[in-house]
Amino acid sequence: MPPPPRPPLIRFGREITGDPDALLRREWLVTNGIGGYAMGTAAGARTRRYHGLLAAALKPPTQRALLVAGLDAWAEIDGTRYPLCAHEWAAGVLLPDGYRNLESFALDGLIPTFTWSIADVQIVARLWMEYGKNTTYLTYEYRRGTRPVTLQLTPLCTHRDHHGNTHGGAAVNVRMTKKAIYEVVTLQPARDLGVDPEDDELLMPHSSSKPAPYQLLCNSDKAEALGEWWWSFSLSQETERELDDHEDLFAAATFHKTLKKAGDVCVLICTAEQDSELPRVWTESLAAQRFHQDELLAHARLHDSPEWLQRLALAADQFIVSRTVAGDSKGLSVMAGYPWFADWGRDTMIALPGLTLAVGRPRIAERILRTFAEFIDQGMLPNRFPDDGDEPEYNTCDATLWYFEAIRQYLAQETGNSLLRKLYPKLKQIIEWHIKGTRYGIGVDPADGLLYTGEEGTQLTWMDVKVEDWVVTPRQGKPVEINALWHNALLLMRDLAGRLEDDQAAHDYGAMAVRVAQSFNRRFWYDKGAYLYDVVDAPEGDDASLRPNQLIAVSLGNDLLNSIKAKQVVDACARTLLTSYGLRTLDPHDDGYIGHYTGDIPSRDGAYHQGTAWSWLIGPFVAAHYAVYHDAHAAFSFLQPFVDHLRDAGVGTISEIFEGDAPHTPKGCIAQAWGVAEVLRVYRLLEGELGES
Repeated sequence: MPPPPRPPLIRFGREITGDPDALLRREWLVTNGIGGYAMGTAAGARTRRYHGLLAAALKPPTQRALLVAGLDAWAEIDGTRYPLCAHEWAAGVLLPDGYRNLESFALDGLIPTFTWSIADVQIVARLWMEYGKNTTYLTYEYRRGTRPVTLQLTPLCTHRDHHGNTHGGAAVNVRMTKKAIYEVVTLQPARDLGVDPEDDELLMPHSSSKPAPYQLLCNSDKAEALGEWWWSFSLSQETERELDDHEDLFAAATFHKTLKKAGDVCVLICTAEQDSELPRVWTESLAAQRFHQDELLAHARLHDSPEWLQRLALAADQFIVSRTVAGDSKGLSVMAGYPWFADWGRDTMIALPGLTLAVGRPRIAERILRTFAEFIDQGMLPNRFPDDGDEPEYNTCDATLWYFEAIRQYLAQETGNSLLRKLYPKLKQIIEWHIKGTRYGIGVDPADGLLYTGEEGTQLTWMDVKVEDWVVTPRQGKPVEINALWHNALLLMRDLAGRLEDDQAAHDYGAMAVRVAQSFNRRFWYDKGAYLYDVVDAPEGDDASLRPNQLIAVSLGNDLLNSIKAKQVVDACARTLLTSYGLRTLDPHDDGYIGHYTGDIPSRDGAYHQGTAWSWLIGPFVAAHYAVYHDAHAAFSFLQPFVDHLRDAGVGTISEIFEGDAPHTPKGCIAQAWGVAEVLRVYRLLEGELGES
């Protein structure tokens, strides 16, 4: 295996760091492979309830609790204190203004790196998480200077569900000890701190009355006990989302460390691990992190590709997480998006090829496919695993069908005979359940062989928003992409049955696929618009809304449509739905179109699939465009805007959604699995032809 390229570097200098708005807009993300994470802004100020140094997955990959929310950091030089931090306050101010001392922010591979310069003094901070552990490391290295520098670090703490807010006043037991080179502060709140003291409503229903303790360790010269609440932090992103935007945090102690010469390092470790062993030495942990990045790049084999694609290969790993299956901790899954999504069946299967196969990790793909096979029930894959760790939910008609496509792409790259023999009986059962009918009215219509989905009040496709009793985009009936995927599943089963010499089944699946194709072309073509209906046989009739779902019928590459119709579908979507960062979910000329994604929950949910552009849809579009125009360079040009996006919003990754109206401001999750995955997947599709020229 050739040596990996140097981990790609994204760096901003004072052209960005001097602008607090620009810094607050840019966020970093660090993950630990079990669902835990750390995240924040490049300015250091918290703008979301999710921002913090340690959000631990208490029941990996779910039950995520925010433990260490922030850090108040100062450097004292010759008796003068300089801030290395910033906080948003309820009074509407950003203080202190540590960003003024920030010379640069960089993402060195997956490691956020902050460089502060005060005259001749230069201090470099790095942050990462231990893989497989709820442990975060933060180091401050004295890089340059001629005078001693004393750091004063005050972690700002809580213990709550990561979806909530902390309102202070509760008792927190603080114990201070010394272990080896570390001053150790152990915190144990009397109760969960995600609680409104007025109504005592727990935001973590899974938490006990006395949460497990967690620790802060620092190689400081001394630790000064504080044990006080800091009041009235403001969270501007929650203000924009019209959610609770005030928070109080607990300052347990301040660590003091004097750095006397270049090379001296102060290390702060935040850990929720309950074993008696000290965390790994920080130098070993950092080396392991860098080695892991090198391995990812080596497997990805993107040495001759643009550096931004190497960057995405690293980002892809942030979504792969462990999931215990029937007591076996070797299962794997995919977090749909950070910070607020857990693992969803649909998102996992759409993202799997790009996150694993496109970056040279087929064994990871196989483990994910095997994991989800254990959750198949009544012919269905789970829609999602709730963040509180409860039983999976099955309200989806497409996760199962995308499972077939993920298997198809895996088997196209790997022999996979053992996996095939394990999954084939389960896949046969899935088809049988769909023929006879399963949950939520999902079943084959014997009149035309097409798949009907949905009952009143349900949302089963990826356009799945429901606000109380309001299903925003119901799509009950026969959705276009569901039937394209159904046809694709039948073709795969025909081929797998033939491969396993199940001849009668191969014949039957092939005949069913032919019938579906005939019915699809007869029922879905909207002649007046020269594109495909979005849903046929809906309760209110066939739905001719121009939406991007029809692209799946072309991008799967099964010749479901003839070349003329396929080109018309691509052109209709390109002319009306395409944006720089994905496709709008609805024609801007439609009366139901909403071009901005803002406001309270009903307002945002109302726009979610009614005009908002989604990054993952760039994959089906590029694949479909290439299929009909056979021009890899033209298709690749649609990916180019993401080069710039990697320096915005979630730095080094791809946002979930963008506003439908220009300039297409990024919104939603700052890091979305299928957005990253689909760019990688279709790049691999084009790579050969791009390289030849």
